[in-house]
Amino acid sequence: MKTQIALLTAGIALAGCSGLNDTQQRALTGTAIGAGGGAVLGAIGGNAGLGAVAGAAAGLAGGLIYDKVQKDQQSAYQQGYSAGRQSSGR
Repeated sequence: MKTQIALLTAGIALAGCSGLNDTQQRALTGTAIGAGGGAVLGAIGGNAGLGAVAGAAAGLAGGLIYDKVQKDQQSAYQQGYSAGRQSSGR
């Protein structure tokens, strides 16, 4: 029964995430993955809640860093593309 309630809650929470921009999606994904991984490691260590909180914080940071890297990469690509178009005379 607890598993079914948890799955239903997760499904409802994820259904509300359809209108997020890329930054929000990456932050949310990082947080969720970090919380899950932290909870598992925390359970092994004896405190799943603390592990989940620490994992969520680390996951959020990782998601935001990944987002920054992706945006920088896209920006560099666009600059190179524009420079290439200008140098070819198109």
